[in-house]
Amino acid sequence: MGRAQQLLSEVFGFDAFRPGQAEIVDAVTAGHNVLAIMPTGGGKSLCFQLPALCREGVTVVISPLIALMRDQVRALREAGVEAGALTSGNTQEEIDEVFAALEQGRLRLLYMAPERLASGGTLRMLQRIGTGLIAVDEAHCVSQWGHDFRPDYLRIGELRRALNVPLAAFTATADAETRDEIVRRLFDGEQPQTFLHGFDRPNIHLAFAAKDSPRRQILDFADARRGQSGIVYCGTRAKTETLAGALREAGHSACHYHGGMDAEDRRNVETRFQREDGLIVVATIAFGMGIDKPDIRWVAHADLPKSIEAYYQEIGRAGRDGAPAETLTLYGADDIRLRRAQIDESLAPPERRDADHARLNALLGLAEALRCRRQTLLGYFGEDPAPCGYCDLCDKPADVFDGTEAVRKALSAMLRTGEYFGAGHLIDILIGNKTDKVSARGHDRLPTFGVGKEFSRAQWQAIFRQMMGFDLVRPDPDRHSALRMTEPARPILRDEARIELRRDTITKATARPVVHALVSDENAPLLSALKAKRRALAEEARVPAYVIFTDRTLIEMAESRPMTLDAMAAVNGVGAKKLERYGAAFLKIIAGEAPAPEHPARMKLAGRAEGAIYDRLLEVQAELARGDGTGKMMSCSASLLAKVAAMRSPDMNALSDLLGDRRAERFGPAFLDILENA
Repeated sequence: MGRAQQLLSEVFGFDAFRPGQAEIVDAVTAGHNVLAIMPTGGGKSLCFQLPALCREGVTVVISPLIALMRDQVRALREAGVEAGALTSGNTQEEIDEVFAALEQGRLRLLYMAPERLASGGTLRMLQRIGTGLIAVDEAHCVSQWGHDFRPDYLRIGELRRALNVPLAAFTATADAETRDEIVRRLFDGEQPQTFLHGFDRPNIHLAFAAKDSPRRQILDFADARRGQSGIVYCGTRAKTETLAGALREAGHSACHYHGGMDAEDRRNVETRFQREDGLIVVATIAFGMGIDKPDIRWVAHADLPKSIEAYYQEIGRAGRDGAPAETLTLYGADDIRLRRAQIDESLAPPERRDADHARLNALLGLAEALRCRRQTLLGYFGEDPAPCGYCDLCDKPADVFDGTEAVRKALSAMLRTGEYFGAGHLIDILIGNKTDKVSARGHDRLPTFGVGKEFSRAQWQAIFRQMMGFDLVRPDPDRHSALRMTEPARPILRDEARIELRRDTITKATARPVVHALVSDENAPLLSALKAKRRALAEEARVPAYVIFTDRTLIEMAESRPMTLDAMAAVNGVGAKKLERYGAAFLKIIAGEAPAPEHPARMKLAGRAEGAIYDRLLEVQAELARGDGTGKMMSCSASLLAKVAAMRSPDMNALSDLLGDRRAERFGPAFLDILENA
């Protein structure tokens, strides 16, 4: 791992690997077939980018969306790595540039969309350029029953066999069923080295809320995070447009995005979101996969997602830089009815519909959770963590009560009316509301008529929503979404089991959302100034702001306040190229003045132990430049001093070989003393 560790620091600017990265990098670099399931933001891309720099040949990266490929190529080039992409969005000039770099043997990583594999010339080209490794991003797209299926991913296994090179597949959203399908389709059923490094994203704050004036809830959430980049997901195209308009009226920079827009309009939104700080995109799920913007600070769902996997992937677009991020998911009874109906009315076989209901149940269980949400979420993915202390239910424990009697009353009303009515009619019966519909059917003479007067209509609606959330009742698509009882409800009806409900979600929410600050109040002004400088540099270079530095890097700068280039080099995310390009500009913001210009040879040692040795050698050289005071002026060049500082086994013979006899005679003993003491 020595070479990879060195490149991690020098090229990417990180002192250490994130959990799980090192062993994956080691396996990929060694040429093993690899399947890695890592949480979004866990650093998947680094696990194939670093091996690409350590291995011979070109690493071909198959990735699902143009936006993701272009962003990663831009970031790699900014770090000094030769990379290119062949996509349908390329200009002819860009295509020529990529092929020229390939022919000259300069390109280390080549990104391409899976659709390009359908071209007969692609295989011949990949054979000619000396492909040494295939990396597959978003590998779950190979699953035909997955939520992001891409048919051309099915060609990747054939490509691996034809090129006879190792393949590394990466994803964040593969359950056991999807993992088996990835192995079967990409690796021909031969088990690759598999790394399952957990699904926890500890920097993301999880929160759910029952719908209660949902537009106001979203506006309040966004207002408390004014100026931060965010995404609001909506269930319909129309809602994206109206909610984006409401956010703009409230003074936010916001735009909408959905699949019905012109392609050019969608590209404009994508470009704005990548480059503008603080923009909110209100979108359907058509927006998102392939976003490589690491500084999205929050994700809100104005409507319930379709499954727990979809929820996990969508919130995973927040906080990819590892800095704090927040989420809010709104849900209501109508959401649950809609999602159930979509599953029941699909053309999938019965076993697939049952699996989809189970996934929705897992999400509803998370929405109606009574204790730590992260425990519930990670439990679905097979993990057993302790309470996280960083979700809404850890912030403020749920107010629960024994809801067994209320649930039994509701179930009794359903059964006595033949499971042929929706919640509205059942609530009229429970609260004793003698409507024409109730009277006409004789439901005012039922034993359950008026037995639920202890709750208001709104409270009974919340109870029915929780019952649907616990999958005790389901809308019946064959009976116009009338509610029917499920098997898990029978023990409660028979008084063989108890159930707790949340009291706080059946009363109207009045508290404003909690805001988790990125830095302390003391450091907030400096962080704002650093962001302003980043924005100016990004606009000048016409690249997204995070390509300069991510939020996480700026947060560390604001907190540690480096005063020298050596200290700046120690900040995570500041590699050698970025230190050279931007170090002085950001130091001027922090220290109030730009540092004295450094020789390029010294710049390369910034942040390393050799840098301090170089400085000491320079001081001693100045003292001995004239020897005893009468001799001829003598000195070593900066590049020569850098080589001395980097010597691993110094002795006088080695110094003489490097410096020459005359310089070694004057400086050798003092230089050797510095090197030995270092």
